[in-house]
Amino acid sequence: MKHKKALLTPTKLWARHEILKQKPCPVPAASGVYAWYFKQFPAIVPVHDCHKQNNLTLLYVGIAPSRPQSSNTLRKRIKYHLRGNAYGSTLRLSLGCLLADELGIQLRRVGSSGRKTFGPDEAVLSAWMAENAFVTWTEHPEPWHLEDELIRDLSLPLNLRGNERHPFYPQLAALRKMHKANAV
Repeated sequence: MKHKKALLTPTKLWARHEILKQKPCPVPAASGVYAWYFKQFPAIVPVHDCHKQNNLTLLYVGIAPSRPQSSNTLRKRIKYHLRGNAYGSTLRLSLGCLLADELGIQLRRVGSSGRKTFGPDEAVLSAWMAENAFVTWTEHPEPWHLEDELIRDLSLPLNLRGNERHPFYPQLAALRKMHKANAV
């Protein structure tokens, strides 16, 4: 209960620059759950049932690590969402697909493996996130249990895994599939 409360009534919501510039990094190198709140978001995203905090809307939760054998941490994962690419961040992939027309970005095949990212447009997506995305977290030894509970109990339209019951799931999954198929 205390972990869920920490995510739903956080003492602080962190902006991109606070996490990437502050030394030492405020995000712990520990396992846990993180929650992404947004100031603005694509109009297509249904938010009427979403949790709100300080005029921001909770749209996505994630975990680090995703399984016991992984060495991933909250710090690594949150930083990756903030400055990584769509291949390694389902949040960035979903946001980029939803914002593609508005931001003028397109999913691309990169490298010999054909991984799909927004290429140089990842910087455009990062800039949008710097203005609109805020994150909080709570340490948890087995974050997958808390993630399942949050997805079950909350309306989180940007989560896909384990969230098939959400009314926005089919639309978001189809949009991502279309963008992947049309990647240049």
